[in-house]
Amino acid sequence: MGKGFFQVPAAINEPIKSYAPGSSERAEVLKQYSDYFNGTVDVPMYIGTKEVRTNITKPMSPPHDHKHIVGQYHIAEKKHIDQAISNVLESRANWARLTWEQRAAIFLKAADLLAGPYRAKINAATMIAQSKNIHQAEIDAACEFIDFLRFNVEYMSQIYEEQPDSAEGIWNRVEYRPLEGFVYAVTPFNFTAIAGNLPASAAMMGNVVVWKPSDSQIFSAKVIVDVFKEAGLPDGVINVVYGDPVMITDTVLANPDFAGLHFTGSTFVFKELWKQIGNNIHTYKTYPKIVGETGGKDFILAHASAKPAQVATAIVRGAFEFQGQKCSAASRVYLPKSSSKEILDILKKDINSFNKPGSPEDMSNFITAVIHEGSFNKLVKYIDQAKVDKDAEIFAGGNYDKSKGYFIEPTVIITTNPKYSTMETELFGPVVTIYIYEDKEWKDTLKLIDSTSEYALTGAVLSTDRYAIEEATTALENCAGNFYINDKPTGAVVGQQPFGGARASGTNDKAGSAQNLLRWVSPRLIKETFVTPENYRYPFLG
Repeated sequence: MGKGFFQVPAAINEPIKSYAPGSSERAEVLKQYSDYFNGTVDVPMYIGTKEVRTNITKPMSPPHDHKHIVGQYHIAEKKHIDQAISNVLESRANWARLTWEQRAAIFLKAADLLAGPYRAKINAATMIAQSKNIHQAEIDAACEFIDFLRFNVEYMSQIYEEQPDSAEGIWNRVEYRPLEGFVYAVTPFNFTAIAGNLPASAAMMGNVVVWKPSDSQIFSAKVIVDVFKEAGLPDGVINVVYGDPVMITDTVLANPDFAGLHFTGSTFVFKELWKQIGNNIHTYKTYPKIVGETGGKDFILAHASAKPAQVATAIVRGAFEFQGQKCSAASRVYLPKSSSKEILDILKKDINSFNKPGSPEDMSNFITAVIHEGSFNKLVKYIDQAKVDKDAEIFAGGNYDKSKGYFIEPTVIITTNPKYSTMETELFGPVVTIYIYEDKEWKDTLKLIDSTSEYALTGAVLSTDRYAIEEATTALENCAGNFYINDKPTGAVVGQQPFGGARASGTNDKAGSAQNLLRWVSPRLIKETFVTPENYRYPFLG
């Protein structure tokens, strides 16, 4: 046991590398990409000390070259989920008893490994598995993941340090126990950092975790496991399983020791999980913690005073970076009529400057592929519908091709109907819809934005008029958990902009903050009295 109060290394945001032509990091990641792309990897499940391989496997292919196979992963049967649960519960006692600074050291080492020898590996794996260009991979898989690990250690130390006041003759203290049971982490394809953070943040606070990554992210999830193992994370603290999500979830949520859900994914699935947990509530030994970040129908609102070039840039970056596959991606835009033509002209010029969608290995590509055929087909349906609807038109893009990769051109739809389907439905792709409002209808447009979507994740207002900014900030306070002024609605940085939304967008527990870590502990107050009373009578009794 440690003897002392320990200060952890001060967390600072990991610097973003440029990957400029001729740079060493560019050469290193391209070599690693080539090695991964031309090799094959066999990804097992990780249950305790065992790498579990089954007779059932699925291939892994890059979205931008879906006929090319880079490896395979092994699918769980129910018995494997039961084994994973049993194993984490067996591992819990030692892990929960380990002093916090020992846990902290593991995750700080993982951050340093990612910043150094694993940086090219985690980025190249993310480029292949999720079809991210190098910049998007760098800010996600390397920098954001590193930031999560380092800042969470700092937040953990602050949580443990926070103690109640004591009175004369009494010493009050609080200990922050891990949850009694295990945590189920369900992670998405779109951010490698989220995939690593959801199990790691719960584990950091002394919990044990059953982790189910997205089927579309397993290639880079394997690198996360490698990093945690090299950092010294004991076997059985985070067990990793793949396969049928319904079977896995049914097995996990039926277990009496289920103590928490850490989820990022679709709104519908999260609501179904919440309902399932509620239906099983009499089964559990404790009330499970439920933390979820789900969808968004994120907006950009331009005021008549906004600078057109700034608005166009916010749309391009907010809507089309990583093919719009961010929960925070801009997908509905409101432009004032007076400046709409100038904004749209700049927007079209920017879009026309893109290369055709292609492989992230070609670092001149801003746009690559969407994640899989299901996503491709859904987006095509909405694009084709906009081509025939009378209240919509394709202003830019609108073409697509899945012969080699799941490529969809960045597409801009302009609608005369503010409740048009693509203004309300989350598409999760490189499609943005624009509604042009009369300048005099500014106040009505604020009400329209607030009432259009069930989501409340991110939003942005661009204006040079401070009165308009304040008016929008007040009117839109409930429709975005992360609200941006004169910027795009994406790109939250750990330690600077804690991330999360409300309404149908989730529980708003702010990943990248102490608020999230507090969900993974169960505090215990200890009151110690130094001179214990020996007579029940109070003075008032005489």
